[in-house]
Amino acid sequence: MAILLTARDLQHSFGVRPLFKELTFVVEKGDRIGLIGPNGAGKSTLFKILSGRLVPEKGEMSLKKGLKVGFLEQTPQLNLNASVEETLLSGAKDPLSSEAQAAAWEWMSKLALDGQGISGATPIHQLSGGWHKKIALVRELIQEPELLLLDEPTNHLDIESILWLEELIQKSHFAVMVITHDRVFLQNVTNRMMELNVQYPQGVLSVSGDYSTYLELRESQLSQQRAEEVTLKNKLRRETEWLRRGAKARTTKQQARIQRAHELMNEVDELEFRNRRKELSLDFQTAQKQPNRLIEARNISKAYGEKSLFSDFSVFIGPGSRVGLLGRNGCGKSSLIRCLLGTEPVDEGTIVRADQLPAAYFEQKRESLDLQQTVQKTLCPGGDSVIYRGKPIHIRSYLDRFLFSREQIDLPVGKLSGGEQSRLLLARLMLQEAKVLVLDEPTNDLDIETLDVLETCLSEFEGAVILVTHDRYFLDQVANQIIAFPDFQQPRRSLEKFANLSQWEAWHTDHLAALKVPVRKAAPIEAPPKKRKLSYNETRELASMENKIQEVEAQIASLEAELAKPEIQSQPQKLTELYQKLHEAQELHERLFSRWAELEALAN
Repeated sequence: MAILLTARDLQHSFGVRPLFKELTFVVEKGDRIGLIGPNGAGKSTLFKILSGRLVPEKGEMSLKKGLKVGFLEQTPQLNLNASVEETLLSGAKDPLSSEAQAAAWEWMSKLALDGQGISGATPIHQLSGGWHKKIALVRELIQEPELLLLDEPTNHLDIESILWLEELIQKSHFAVMVITHDRVFLQNVTNRMMELNVQYPQGVLSVSGDYSTYLELRESQLSQQRAEEVTLKNKLRRETEWLRRGAKARTTKQQARIQRAHELMNEVDELEFRNRRKELSLDFQTAQKQPNRLIEARNISKAYGEKSLFSDFSVFIGPGSRVGLLGRNGCGKSSLIRCLLGTEPVDEGTIVRADQLPAAYFEQKRESLDLQQTVQKTLCPGGDSVIYRGKPIHIRSYLDRFLFSREQIDLPVGKLSGGEQSRLLLARLMLQEAKVLVLDEPTNDLDIETLDVLETCLSEFEGAVILVTHDRYFLDQVANQIIAFPDFQQPRRSLEKFANLSQWEAWHTDHLAALKVPVRKAAPIEAPPKKRKLSYNETRELASMENKIQEVEAQIASLEAELAKPEIQSQPQKLTELYQKLHEAQELHERLFSRWAELEALAN
């Protein structure tokens, strides 16, 4: 494969904190690389460096001569007053050339703009966020890039658009690097994975293969690191005990051993740092009294002019309901939520709600956050403590649950990454008592570990959850009922109900087949193999392992004490015999430590 780009020892910092350092990798023709990592790891910064928009503090990049790099930013920068055609042509080398104009019209045809009531003359400001993303993507594609960088491309896209993008990437002739935490999307489009994370020795884990392959190798890598930490700690304990006995550093061998003990301390500290996991702590407050019926809609209908959003629709929502809403952008999902909560009237039918129905709302665009306000003032405008479950908690302790550093407390919200802003919004929602949680695209920008925690938290929430998301994996893990908006417009539009995502996928495939629209089914994500548990005999072996090691250590100490006696130095045969026994005891000690580390890894 031809190498398109080589990065060597890249380093860049945010303030005094390095985002990454000594980062080295190559990108080859045909690569479809998924770039993931915790929020704040520097993924978007790395893309800015690769696209030439930012100069790294250290390191260098070698690019293939004449390499054309396209870059779709997380939030595309568009001239809102320009037309669709003008925006697309702005990506061409010569916007006035007949070739550029032909390419723009070809892409407008591929996007089926006319079927959405959009033309080349439509101003950008009249389009939704999803269309902004697609128009910005095509603007990059018109450049005919050899390497395309995509930063959270699925944000604001509906499922139909995500499927379209997956197919586009799979059939692409250019290399792709994509930042996304949509696990199904990663599984479908990648042939290589890179995770930026300080957990790994070089700050990055690179895996050849799809997302499922990455999951398996990542677990293996982290398991090996944990086992290595156990082994080194046990070695360090032995060396520390030897030092405490006051051994004289008279020989070169003894001096080397003292040096090795100090090196072991540094290695153990490094492994402890890398193996340390800080996990987001989420626990939404539920109102104390939970009536059996929170919301019940009976034969409701809603239309805007000639456009029917839904008609003759009924649904019952009680504690434990996890309702997922699916449909194209603009189909009416937000309107249905407003009707259910009572902030917008229905045209027909009735809605019965529980008395005093508090709802906590996670808005898609995070518009309730003041970007000029500090993180602390966002949560507690009048002091330095928040009230959570009736008790005051200092802001530092509370923000620690959401993985914010002390340095970030006084930062303006606008300085936070998209994922960090989402975590801040979740932190504020947790301070509200609610019977209903409404989450509009909560997965945008959140890293995978945070999504795992959020999935579990929503599943355990005692109230009801109304969820709008196009993250298929997240939806499948959380929702126990799916309401889908059909893709076609009807005089009176009927919504469809499903028990799970599999039912919806089967219906969706048949539905599109009836409309003669090709559909591609998502490839499943295979979870990493479950870790083997200890057998009965292994459990007994582990229980006795420490005593065995202590016995061998006592034997080693006895032999070393014997060898230190002056009279032994004049007995060559005895000296040789003792050294042989010491060597055998030390080898046994190493084998026991290795076995102990292996059993500990299985037990944890």
